[in-house]
Amino acid sequence: MSYFESRLKININDFAEIERKLKFCQELRITNLILEPKNDILKLNSEFKQRISKISTLNLYYRINLRPNSLNDLKKRIQPYNNFSDIISVESMDKNIQIQAAKDSRVDIISFSDQNIIKTISPGIISLTKQNKSFIEFSLAPIMTRNQAVQSRYLRSLYRAVQLAMQLKVNYIISGNFDDLFKLRHPRALISVCHTLLSMPLLSAKKAFSENVITLINRVHARQDKNIIESGVKLLNEGEL
Repeated sequence: MSYFESRLKININDFAEIERKLKFCQELRITNLILEPKNDILKLNSEFKQRISKISTLNLYYRINLRPNSLNDLKKRIQPYNNFSDIISVESMDKNIQIQAAKDSRVDIISFSDQNIIKTISPGIISLTKQNKSFIEFSLAPIMTRNQAVQSRYLRSLYRAVQLAMQLKVNYIISGNFDDLFKLRHPRALISVCHTLLSMPLLSAKKAFSENVITLINRVHARQDKNIIESGVKLLNEGEL
Protein backbone atom coordinates (compact mmCIF):
# COMPACT_ATOMS: atom_id res chain seq x y z
CA MET A 1 0.00 0.00 0.00
CA SER A 2 1.37 3.46 -0.96
CA TYR A 3 1.34 5.99 1.86
CA PHE A 4 1.39 9.77 1.48
CA GLU A 5 2.47 12.83 3.38
CA SER A 6 -0.25 15.06 1.97
CA ARG A 7 1.03 18.43 3.13
CA LEU A 8 4.69 19.35 3.15
CA LYS A 9 5.13 23.12 3.04
CA ILE A 10 8.01 24.56 1.04
CA ASN A 11 9.50 27.99 0.54
CA ILE A 12 9.88 28.32 -3.22
CA ASN A 13 12.49 31.06 -2.73
CA ASP A 14 14.77 28.74 -0.73
CA PHE A 15 15.69 25.84 -2.99
CA ALA A 16 18.36 24.60 -0.59
CA GLU A 17 15.67 24.16 2.08
CA ILE A 18 13.45 22.27 -0.37
CA GLU A 19 16.32 19.94 -1.23
CA ARG A 20 17.00 19.28 2.47
CA LYS A 21 13.35 18.45 3.09
CA LEU A 22 13.13 16.08 0.13
CA LYS A 23 16.33 14.29 1.12
CA PHE A 24 15.09 13.97 4.69
CA CYS A 25 11.82 12.46 3.44
CA GLN A 26 13.78 10.06 1.29
CA GLU A 27 15.80 8.97 4.34
CA LEU A 28 12.53 8.38 6.21
CA ARG A 29 11.29 6.39 3.18
CA ILE A 30 8.37 8.73 2.63
CA THR A 31 8.06 8.13 -1.11
CA ASN A 32 4.82 10.02 -1.89
CA LEU A 33 4.58 13.72 -1.15
CA ILE A 34 2.21 16.58 -1.83
CA LEU A 35 4.10 19.86 -1.72
CA GLU A 36 2.47 23.16 -0.81
CA PRO A 37 4.22 26.52 -1.29
CA LYS A 38 4.27 28.73 1.78
CA ASN A 39 4.48 31.75 -0.48
CA ASP A 40 1.25 33.44 -1.48
CA ILE A 41 1.38 32.51 -5.15
CA LEU A 42 -1.27 31.58 -7.69
CA LYS A 43 0.46 28.71 -9.48
CA LEU A 44 3.70 26.73 -9.57
CA ASN A 45 5.18 26.90 -13.05
CA SER A 46 6.43 23.85 -14.94
CA GLU A 47 10.05 25.05 -14.83
CA PHE A 48 9.98 25.01 -11.02
CA LYS A 49 8.47 21.51 -10.95
CA GLN A 50 11.04 20.24 -13.44
CA ARG A 51 13.83 21.66 -11.32
CA ILE A 52 12.51 19.80 -8.28
CA SER A 53 12.07 16.55 -10.22
CA LYS A 54 15.78 16.62 -11.13
CA ILE A 55 16.86 16.49 -7.49
CA SER A 56 14.42 13.85 -6.27
CA THR A 57 13.16 10.39 -7.20
CA LEU A 58 10.12 10.74 -4.93
CA ASN A 59 6.57 10.75 -6.28
CA LEU A 60 5.70 14.41 -6.03
CA TYR A 61 2.36 16.18 -6.34
CA TYR A 62 1.40 19.79 -5.67
CA ARG A 63 -1.32 21.76 -3.98
CA ILE A 64 -2.23 25.41 -3.56
CA ASN A 65 -3.87 26.45 -0.29
CA LEU A 66 -6.16 29.48 -0.28
CA ARG A 67 -6.83 31.43 2.92
CA PRO A 68 -9.50 33.96 1.86
CA ASN A 69 -10.52 36.64 4.33
CA SER A 70 -14.04 37.08 2.94
CA LEU A 71 -16.55 35.47 0.61
CA ASN A 72 -15.73 37.98 -2.13
CA ASP A 73 -12.04 37.31 -1.62
CA LEU A 74 -12.63 33.58 -2.16
CA LYS A 75 -14.59 34.23 -5.36
CA LYS A 76 -11.77 36.43 -6.64
CA ARG A 77 -8.99 34.01 -5.66
CA ILE A 78 -10.67 30.94 -7.15
CA GLN A 79 -11.15 32.48 -10.63
CA PRO A 80 -7.79 31.37 -12.16
CA TYR A 81 -8.31 27.71 -11.28
CA ASN A 82 -10.59 26.34 -13.98
CA ASN A 83 -9.24 22.92 -15.05
CA PHE A 84 -6.28 23.47 -12.74
CA SER A 85 -3.67 20.68 -12.75
CA ASP A 86 -2.87 20.78 -9.01
CA ILE A 87 -4.87 20.25 -5.84
CA ILE A 88 -6.75 23.25 -4.46
CA SER A 89 -7.54 23.52 -0.75
CA VAL A 90 -9.36 26.23 1.18
CA GLU A 91 -8.79 27.05 4.83
CA SER A 92 -11.01 29.46 6.76
CA MET A 93 -12.89 29.86 10.04
CA ASP A 94 -15.70 31.66 8.19
CA LYS A 95 -18.62 29.25 7.72
CA ASN A 96 -19.86 31.15 4.66
CA ILE A 97 -16.47 30.68 3.01
CA GLN A 98 -16.52 26.99 3.93
CA ILE A 99 -20.00 26.57 2.43
CA GLN A 100 -19.07 28.33 -0.81
CA ALA A 101 -15.82 26.37 -1.10
CA ALA A 102 -17.65 23.08 -0.49
CA LYS A 103 -20.06 23.91 -3.33
CA ASP A 104 -17.31 24.89 -5.79
CA SER A 105 -16.12 21.97 -7.93
CA ARG A 106 -12.72 23.65 -8.35
CA VAL A 107 -12.02 23.19 -4.64
CA ASP A 108 -10.71 19.73 -3.82
CA ILE A 109 -10.18 20.06 -0.06
CA ILE A 110 -11.73 21.97 2.81
CA SER A 111 -8.89 21.93 5.32
CA PHE A 112 -9.48 21.77 9.07
CA SER A 113 -5.79 21.51 9.93
CA ASP A 114 -5.63 24.59 12.12
CA GLN A 115 -6.38 24.23 15.84
CA ASN A 116 -8.93 27.04 15.70
CA ILE A 117 -10.52 26.17 12.36
CA ILE A 118 -11.22 22.57 13.35
CA LYS A 119 -13.69 23.82 15.97
CA THR A 120 -15.90 25.17 13.17
CA ILE A 121 -16.47 21.84 11.39
CA SER A 122 -20.15 20.92 11.11
CA PRO A 123 -22.36 18.17 9.65
CA GLY A 124 -23.61 20.71 7.08
CA ILE A 125 -20.13 21.34 5.66
CA ILE A 126 -19.38 17.63 5.65
CA SER A 127 -22.64 16.97 3.80
CA LEU A 128 -21.79 19.54 1.12
CA THR A 129 -18.31 18.11 0.51
CA LYS A 130 -19.85 14.66 0.28
CA GLN A 131 -22.32 15.85 -2.36
CA ASN A 132 -19.49 17.39 -4.38
CA LYS A 133 -17.16 14.40 -3.84
CA SER A 134 -14.49 16.71 -2.44
CA PHE A 135 -12.41 16.11 0.68
CA ILE A 136 -12.04 17.14 4.30
CA GLU A 137 -8.49 17.41 5.64
CA PHE A 138 -7.20 16.93 9.17
CA SER A 139 -3.62 17.35 10.36
CA LEU A 140 -1.66 15.91 13.24
CA ALA A 141 0.97 18.62 13.75
CA PRO A 142 -0.88 20.47 16.57
CA ILE A 143 -1.00 17.35 18.76
CA MET A 144 2.81 17.17 18.66
CA THR A 145 3.21 20.52 20.42
CA ARG A 146 4.99 20.68 23.79
CA ASN A 147 2.22 22.89 25.19
CA GLN A 148 0.08 20.28 26.91
CA ALA A 149 -2.96 22.53 27.26
CA VAL A 150 -2.97 23.30 23.51
CA GLN A 151 -2.30 19.66 22.73
CA SER A 152 -5.19 18.47 24.88
CA ARG A 153 -7.68 20.98 23.44
CA TYR A 154 -6.75 20.17 19.85
CA LEU A 155 -6.81 16.44 20.46
CA ARG A 156 -10.37 16.66 21.77
CA SER A 157 -11.46 18.75 18.77
CA LEU A 158 -9.68 16.47 16.33
CA TYR A 159 -11.19 13.37 17.91
CA ARG A 160 -14.74 14.76 17.58
CA ALA A 161 -14.14 15.92 14.00
CA VAL A 162 -12.65 12.62 12.83
CA GLN A 163 -15.44 10.60 14.46
CA LEU A 164 -18.00 12.84 12.74
CA ALA A 165 -16.30 12.43 9.36
CA MET A 166 -16.25 8.66 9.72
CA GLN A 167 -19.85 8.56 10.90
CA LEU A 168 -21.06 10.63 7.92
CA LYS A 169 -18.81 8.69 5.51
CA VAL A 170 -17.25 11.73 3.89
CA ASN A 171 -14.02 11.66 1.88
CA TYR A 172 -11.16 12.71 4.14
CA ILE A 173 -7.38 12.69 4.27
CA ILE A 174 -4.98 13.16 7.17
CA SER A 175 -1.64 14.92 6.80
CA GLY A 176 1.28 15.37 9.15
CA ASN A 177 1.61 19.02 8.11
CA PHE A 178 4.83 19.50 10.09
CA ASP A 179 6.76 22.75 9.63
CA ASP A 180 9.74 21.52 11.64
CA LEU A 181 11.81 19.15 9.53
CA PHE A 182 12.74 16.99 12.52
CA LYS A 183 9.11 16.44 13.51
CA LEU A 184 8.39 14.66 10.23
CA ARG A 185 7.22 11.08 10.65
CA HIS A 186 6.56 8.29 8.22
CA PRO A 187 2.81 7.88 7.58
CA ARG A 188 2.95 4.43 9.16
CA ALA A 189 3.83 6.07 12.49
CA LEU A 190 1.01 8.59 12.02
CA ILE A 191 -1.43 5.76 11.26
CA SER A 192 -0.58 4.29 14.65
CA VAL A 193 -1.24 7.69 16.27
CA CYS A 194 -4.66 7.86 14.60
CA HIS A 195 -5.51 4.31 15.61
CA THR A 196 -4.44 4.81 19.22
CA LEU A 197 -5.40 8.40 20.02
CA LEU A 198 -8.34 8.96 17.68
CA SER A 199 -9.90 5.49 17.99
CA MET A 200 -9.85 5.04 14.23
CA PRO A 201 -10.15 1.51 12.87
CA LEU A 202 -6.77 0.57 11.46
CA LEU A 203 -8.12 0.19 7.91
CA SER A 204 -9.76 3.65 8.04
CA ALA A 205 -6.52 5.21 9.29
CA LYS A 206 -4.53 3.54 6.52
CA LYS A 207 -6.99 4.77 3.87
CA ALA A 208 -6.64 8.36 5.11
CA PHE A 209 -2.95 8.21 4.19
CA SER A 210 -3.22 6.05 1.07
CA GLU A 211 -6.34 5.13 -0.91
CA ASN A 212 -8.19 8.34 -0.09
CA VAL A 213 -5.23 10.44 -1.23
CA ILE A 214 -5.02 8.49 -4.49
CA THR A 215 -8.75 9.13 -5.03
CA LEU A 216 -8.09 12.85 -4.43
CA ILE A 217 -5.28 12.88 -7.01
CA ASN A 218 -7.47 11.02 -9.51
CA ARG A 219 -10.19 13.64 -8.97
CA VAL A 220 -7.74 16.34 -10.04
CA HIS A 221 -6.62 14.36 -13.10
CA ALA A 222 -10.24 13.74 -14.10
CA ARG A 223 -10.92 17.48 -13.95
CA GLN A 224 -8.57 17.94 -16.90
CA ASP A 225 -10.08 15.14 -18.98
CA LYS A 226 -12.51 16.87 -21.34
CA ASN A 227 -14.26 13.56 -22.01
CA ILE A 228 -15.39 13.24 -18.39
CA ILE A 229 -18.80 14.86 -18.07
CA GLU A 230 -19.21 14.21 -14.35
CA SER A 231 -17.89 11.77 -11.78
CA GLY A 232 -18.24 8.24 -13.18
CA VAL A 233 -19.45 9.43 -16.60
CA LYS A 234 -16.98 9.62 -19.48
CA LEU A 235 -17.39 10.00 -23.24
CA LEU A 236 -15.54 7.18 -25.01
CA ASN A 237 -13.59 7.85 -28.17
CA GLU A 238 -14.05 5.52 -31.10
CA GLY A 239 -12.32 2.22 -30.35
CA GLU A 240 -12.26 2.75 -26.58
CA LEU A 241 -13.78 0.10 -24.35
